[in-house]
Amino acid sequence: MTFAFFALVVVCAGAFAFLNGFRDASTSVALAVRTRALTPTVAVLLAATFNFIGAALSATFALAVSSTWVTLPEGNNGLTILLAGLLSAVAWGIYTWWRGIPSSSTHALVGGLAGAGVASIAVGGNPVTGVDQSLLFQVVLPLVLSPVIAFLGAYLLVWPATWAARHTPPNVVNSRSRRAQAIAAGAVAFGHGLQDGQRTSAVLVLALLAAGLFDDGASLPLWVALLTPGLLAAGTLAGGWRISYTIGYRLTRMDPLRGLVAQLCSSVMLLVGAIGLHWPISTTHTVTAAVLGAGANQSFPDINRGWVLRILTFWVLTPAVTAAVAFVVELSLSPLAGL
Repeated sequence: MTFAFFALVVVCAGAFAFLNGFRDASTSVALAVRTRALTPTVAVLLAATFNFIGAALSATFALAVSSTWVTLPEGNNGLTILLAGLLSAVAWGIYTWWRGIPSSSTHALVGGLAGAGVASIAVGGNPVTGVDQSLLFQVVLPLVLSPVIAFLGAYLLVWPATWAARHTPPNVVNSRSRRAQAIAAGAVAFGHGLQDGQRTSAVLVLALLAAGLFDDGASLPLWVALLTPGLLAAGTLAGGWRISYTIGYRLTRMDPLRGLVAQLCSSVMLLVGAIGLHWPISTTHTVTAAVLGAGANQSFPDINRGWVLRILTFWVLTPAVTAAVAFVVELSLSPLAGL
């Protein structure tokens, strides 16, 4: 039964990685498509390429993330907790994609693990240790801080960008901004791969540890290092344009210069968070907030407040809903795990 649970966790982790690329990575090129800096086909290929590179490089952080993230019980108990958390995160990701709502895959996963851990305790199983810190540092603080920083950063950067272009003809500014956007879009996709790739690989490492197939101090298995970037890139190529359309067209008016500012702000935050500070920063939250910040700093801002409130509501609901779903799933799996 342990091997069966492990196999199901690997399948669900693969589905989570594919859905992550399908939903989140295309947001890195939404603005470039919106401002016609890139065609949709070229944009998706660019995002998939840099997402794969970023996720492949993030494999070096996966062991560190798995050791400092959460600690699962050994055996079937730990595997069912992972399975419940992944199933709830995947289900919520599909629902938010269908609604066209940009939401964080990481927040959904951490919420799911927390809910499954509580259910494990309720049926007499072992708890998930470290999940309280994960909720604080991977959900609460990023949910509050990263959108605020991205919004303010993009809003403030519009002023020096427009000042530098004040004597340049608008058509030249737009042309140069579109060329720079292609580079910035690749940087955002690379940052997304670094951020989300390491967490998906960490899930697989936790599954190996729970199943007794991995020893502390061992190197990351090659199949783990290749599976995550491959499925993230495959999901990106599939193209989840519902969410990209929301970011590019539904939130605010966007010209090439402000689109460039939003992408530069997002890429800097993702890269600094992944490499410099090792902070889990949501690509979706960062890009969405940066778009709103850059769009708000113009003579006639046109912010769609209805969509903004809808998105904020889903951001708050994400960890709560996935925790509730995972709680129910773990209760249903506990008899099979021998609890």
